[in-house]
Amino acid sequence: MNPDLITRDEAGRPTTVRYEAVNAMLLNEFLKEHRQVEEQQSKLQQQMSKAREQETRLTEQEALIAQQQKQIEALSAGLQQVTARVESNQTAPRVVSDN
Repeated sequence: MNPDLITRDEAGRPTTVRYEAVNAMLLNEFLKEHRQVEEQQSKLQQQMSKAREQETRLTEQEALIAQQQKQIEALSAGLQQVTARVESNQTAPRVVSDN
């Protein structure tokens, strides 16, 4: 029991309960809790917004990596073709005979 709700006599003994103050106390406690909930909801919204931004950046980075991988594959294929042409154009050493 909250001591602020009890009235006491000259000897300090409880005499009555101040029921009219209960509603005001409950309202104050409710308002404090409500403010805390609102603050927590605001923080949660900010965190969710940051998470969405990070997810977007990650998706963009993944797309960039996929594009770079395709470029690497295309360059590798082109290099293989050039290497094959160079190898096919090389002729075997000729042996000259004096006959």
